[in-house]
Amino acid sequence: MALTPPTLGEVLKQIGDLAEKQNIKGEADRALKALTQSALHKLEVVSREEFDAQSSVLEQTRARVKQLEAEIARLGETLDQLENS
Repeated sequence: MALTPPTLGEVLKQIGDLAEKQNIKGEADRALKALTQSALHKLEVVSREEFDAQSSVLEQTRARVKQLEAEIARLGETLDQLENS
């Protein structure tokens, strides 16, 4: 019969149980939180607020690019008309 390794949830539960027994749960929680924040920072994960702010800036930039493209097209038509007259 093959042995299967414990799941991550089981390992975390065992760590939590051990931490409670040794009265270091608060320290373990702080360490886990710091480790999680460090991992998220390395992944360059941003908050929802930052994502929404950047999405808004991108939307405004796209609208401005569209305006400038239309203006360039109008100026090109005007230039063509002037060259043909």
